Order: sequence, then C-alpha cells, then structure tokens
Amino acid sequence: MKVYVWRHNKTYHSHSMINEPCVQSHFYLDALAIVAADSLEEALAKLEAQHAGWRIEDLRQLTPKVYALDEAQVIFTEVRGSIAE
Repeated sequence: MKVYVWRHNKTYHSHSMINEPCVQSHFYLDALAIVAADSLEEALAKLEAQHAGWRIEDLRQLTPKVYALDEAQVIFTEVRGSIAE
C-alpha cells in the first residue's frame, strides 16, 4: 500500500498558463488530494468514484508524490501565517 499525494496551486495562475492542468471542477486556489492505494490507477479510480469534482485526466498530467507505507516517515506538514522570531 502507498499514499499518493497531489497538490496543485493556482494562486498565481495567469492566462500565460492556459495549458496548465485544472484538477478540480470547482473553483480553487489550492487543491490537495491524498489517497491510499496499491497503484496509481487504483488511486485515480478512488478519486473518480467519489464524484467530488476531481478531473482525472488533468491529474494524470501531474506526478504525485508517492509514499510507501512500509517505513516511518513524515508525509505532510504545513505552517501558515507563521512569524519567525
């Protein structure tokens, strides 16, 4: 089993990036999908089965970060609005 992570940010999207993938049918600035599956195809199928607006063909244009679940590791951290001292 592996964890597949797709993150796509459109915060600075412009018309010059017209061919850039749009991974969600809904308006978004930052889209994140994390799926546990045995293969990439299974992960994409799970997202599609949700019927939550994930655009599978556009996700195929991106290379997900893949984490194996057979070793300890940090998978995700995020800090927003932090002010360094």
